[in-house]
Amino acid sequence: MEEAVIIPVLGIMLPIIITLGAFVMIVYIRKYDNIERMAIIDKGLSPDLFKKDRPTSGALRASLLLVGAGLGLLMGYWLDSAFDMEEVAYFSMILIFGGFGLGLAYLVEERKIKEGK
Repeated sequence: MEEAVIIPVLGIMLPIIITLGAFVMIVYIRKYDNIERMAIIDKGLSPDLFKKDRPTSGALRASLLLVGAGLGLLMGYWLDSAFDMEEVAYFSMILIFGGFGLGLAYLVEERKIKEGK
């Protein structure tokens, strides 16, 4: 009887707790970044230490991640139909090929940086 009452309450409270936790985390990260910057300015150093010198491309990362996830879905479907692996094939292949996509994005960005120097 108690289990039937706990599950709906948990289903309602969990998204609220996760949203509040994410909001508090972002606020505290911004707060401590500001405190760190103010300490650097107080010591007379340049606040340019926080600027990124690396030209990163979010679009490149996202596109290669999604291409990798798409290939992972395709491979997961093939593994499921060929070897009857069910959900394991989909999740593992999405993670593996998504990781390959992010690794490829890193290599492309490093090559851009080397060509720029």
